[in-house]
Amino acid sequence: MARTRAEDFEEKQHSLLLTAAHVFATQGMEKASMSQIAAEAGVSKSLLYHYYPSKGALIFAIIKTHLEEVDAALDQAGDETLSPRDRLERLVMTVLDAYKGADDQHKVQLNAGPALSDEQKREVTAIERRIVGHFSKVISRMHPHLDTPERPLLMPVTMSLFGMMNWVYMWFREGGKISREDYASIATTLILEGIKGVR
Repeated sequence: MARTRAEDFEEKQHSLLLTAAHVFATQGMEKASMSQIAAEAGVSKSLLYHYYPSKGALIFAIIKTHLEEVDAALDQAGDETLSPRDRLERLVMTVLDAYKGADDQHKVQLNAGPALSDEQKREVTAIERRIVGHFSKVISRMHPHLDTPERPLLMPVTMSLFGMMNWVYMWFREGGKISREDYASIATTLILEGIKGVR
């Protein structure tokens, strides 16, 4: 008989994902084992396998959950009453906020390619495209000349902005002289001023 879900299933599941992300981020994808993750989470190995039948499934769940949370936050951040520049800065701030405390999940996302199946990669890519789309739409409205067949620069520009956001965890320190709000403004300004040079 299949085991029924406990009432606190989602809470336990989320806790397991956080613990697993930390183990993967610190030990590496190949070295980290399900036994080690179960021990770190304080659960039995059988319970871990009840939630996630394989290491690949666990890695995929970490990435998918993290990206879906970012995408949902960006959906909520949309505000047509703001100016395009302010909308873009708000989206940048939303991503930086979503990355707060999520360094482990971010590292897993950046390094987990080989552990994912083709179908899992397609699912992850679909969510990533939705996330990127929030930004490219705003940038395109401000600078429609970037989105032409003759010189398709919208994607390179948008991904350059993600390059700035995605590597914040390498240098940013909470409580430092530069806040997340400061950097959201800096990144937005760098992209929008930089666009002027590639017209």
